[in-house]
Amino acid sequence: MTFDLFSALAVFALVGTLTPGPNNLMLLASGANFGLHRSLPHMLGIILGFPAMIFLVGLGALRLFDRWPALHDVLLAASVAYMIWLAWKIAHASPPAEARQQGRPLTFLQSAGFQWINPKAWTMALGAITLYAASRDLASLLWVVGTYVAAGVLSTTVWTTLGRQLRRLLRAPGQLRLFNRAMAVLLLASLVPALLPG
Repeated sequence: MTFDLFSALAVFALVGTLTPGPNNLMLLASGANFGLHRSLPHMLGIILGFPAMIFLVGLGALRLFDRWPALHDVLLAASVAYMIWLAWKIAHASPPAEARQQGRPLTFLQSAGFQWINPKAWTMALGAITLYAASRDLASLLWVVGTYVAAGVLSTTVWTTLGRQLRRLLRAPGQLRLFNRAMAVLLLASLVPALLPG
């Protein structure tokens, strides 16, 4: 991979991972509710799960959609149902003192598995493969995967830390509840582009 192509890939990955989307909104809420340390498994699930998805899609998972187009609709329906459930969980999260005893952030496996039903993740994965690993050879895929691991470390840290900092401003339980409900609405709103035709 040439330096120019890698530079373009790095910018593409950073823009995709740093902009608001389901992963980042959930990390913001997790940081506000559980802090950085307790959110580490959630962060690692994104850091490693999304690049693993890119790798597997690049190796040939796209052929399944070519062969069985109805799988796309099944994936979309599962995505919407799961995101509605996550939004409900975020909207009803306990204040930090109670959350330490009752609630818990997403686990590594939940977070990694979420990538497969995250519409933004699919869009980014398909874009990255099409633009930077069109030949789908192993070397190109590994460059893309490595770039997304690095971008994931940066973006998950930024969004979770931002959430933790917001927690200092959201001292009253009512403020945190309002924040969580706003995050739930934004998470649902992030589905709109995937649901609109075209």
